[in-house]
Amino acid sequence: MSTKTLIVYNSKILFEILNEIKLNLNLEILNTNNKNFHMINLNELENYTIVSLEKSKNIKNCLILDNLPINLSKLLEIINLNFLKSKFINQSDLKIGKYHLDINSRIISFEDKNLNLTEKETDLIIYINKKKNVSLKELQNEVWKYSSNLETHTVETHIYRLRKKMIEIFDDDFINHDKKGYSII
Repeated sequence: MSTKTLIVYNSKILFEILNEIKLNLNLEILNTNNKNFHMINLNELENYTIVSLEKSKNIKNCLILDNLPINLSKLLEIINLNFLKSKFINQSDLKIGKYHLDINSRIISFEDKNLNLTEKETDLIIYINKKKNVSLKELQNEVWKYSSNLETHTVETHIYRLRKKMIEIFDDDFINHDKKGYSII
């Protein structure tokens, strides 16, 4: 399956036009309507855009094409921009345990509480979350790009400050340390 999926909602004509040039678009095109929209599992799609000629209560985040007629190249430009926007938004939200980390704005949140993070704190959380158990030296090398034989307490200081901020806002320890290394709870 293509990494991009264009879902045409309630417009058979638009689907037919785009389906004819599909080979040049490098995306998969699905046709749907009110009756079968629920059968598409949007969570399984890596990057999708829903396009319709009219607004519908059944679907959210739909690109509405209401300025018709439209030049085909302009239509494709609008669709591609929507794919980029969608991909940017989807990549920015990272679920870490019970928290949501917005990578673009560097805000970690849970329920109605938010905490602004520094760039290094964000990088630290992402790296520890990805690797699970991470040694101090690995964090020093990979996140700070320091030599492994350099004696510094930069990593410990950042983790201490991040833990303190997390406890103040969320009452959670968040980062655990044991003999296996650092991990996120």
